[in-house]
Amino acid sequence: MLRSLYSGISGLRAEQTMLDVTSNNIANVNTVGFKSSTVQFEDALSQMVSAAGLATSAKAGTNPNQVGLGVRVAGVTTNLTQGSQTTTGNNLDSLISGDGYFVTTSGSQTLYTRNGSFHWDSEGRLSTADGSLVQGWPAVNGTVSTGSKPTTLTLPSGTVAPAKATTTSTLTGNLPSDAASGTTFDRDITVFSADGTARQLTATFTAGANGAWNYSMNDHAGNTATGSLQTGAATVTGTTTATVGGISVDLSKLSGYAGLSTTAFSEQNGNAAGTLLSVGLGGDGTLSGTFSNGATVAIARLAIGTFTNPEGLAKAGNSSLVQTLNSGDVRLGTAGSDGYGSVVSGALEASNVDLSQEFTNLIVAQRGFQANARIITTSDEILQELTQLKR
Repeated sequence: MLRSLYSGISGLRAEQTMLDVTSNNIANVNTVGFKSSTVQFEDALSQMVSAAGLATSAKAGTNPNQVGLGVRVAGVTTNLTQGSQTTTGNNLDSLISGDGYFVTTSGSQTLYTRNGSFHWDSEGRLSTADGSLVQGWPAVNGTVSTGSKPTTLTLPSGTVAPAKATTTSTLTGNLPSDAASGTTFDRDITVFSADGTARQLTATFTAGANGAWNYSMNDHAGNTATGSLQTGAATVTGTTTATVGGISVDLSKLSGYAGLSTTAFSEQNGNAAGTLLSVGLGGDGTLSGTFSNGATVAIARLAIGTFTNPEGLAKAGNSSLVQTLNSGDVRLGTAGSDGYGSVVSGALEASNVDLSQEFTNLIVAQRGFQANARIITTSDEILQELTQLKR
């Protein structure tokens, strides 16, 4: 039987594989995080007709004579080029700019994906569109420790930001140096106890002679503090720190010019308990909650996995990949650190399929298929002639 028949058959199979891969690329042109694939061909084993001959003084060497036996698929490689950024406005949608994969689990299987379309399920777990659970490190009292094995990220029902007792406060502005003796005014600020109870902290200022000012602090819980200041310069002097009810009030930022009375409390570091309003994602993969009391607290941090050979990962469906023997072991880390890409919130990574290239590949595969089919028909015609030699 003619060897060309089998070479043509191998060509048909190879071109069919190229057609299958190209068709799959085109089908996934709008799949989030999809990476296109390319078929690589190699020639099959060649039949040796005659071996190479050794050169002698009387005769030149001869090259080996071989007849190829067709083609085969050497491999299907994945194009890992970054897809374009598609802005969605959803603060849980995530794109990895650079290397790395989001880590998820489905049952007992660990999966890796570039599809960052996340949402909270009915149990408060962060999950993907196909139901896989996103892995990372939960925060404890607003602090994330990434030294342990990542777990499923869960937003506890009724999450609240804890109350924080006020320990410091600051007075800023100008205390007039030319105020008449006996002039008084009050300044108030709301402060908080450890359980979130609010109360007023009042500072009362009374002008003395020659630019001197006396003040008294009252937290309306039975605690008071007094002191005196001297104006007439860029900063006041005197007792510039007052402690009342465990709250240290800083007055050193007051100025003492004439003609201006702009003294006011500018800040305090306590807050009441607050309910969760929204969850946002930072460039380092940290999920932060914004609460009704104005606090922004870290809730968790996404785990990012990288591999020595990411092309060695196997596709597992649902835009997910699994580790293989040739991908190497996963290295877990956080977005933004060395070797790991950063996370872009409110955006998704589009497919990196190039339609112009894929349609060209369709033409190449089609013509290759036709050419190999012609090999078979030509070989058949030759065999037909052979069978008709004796009539």
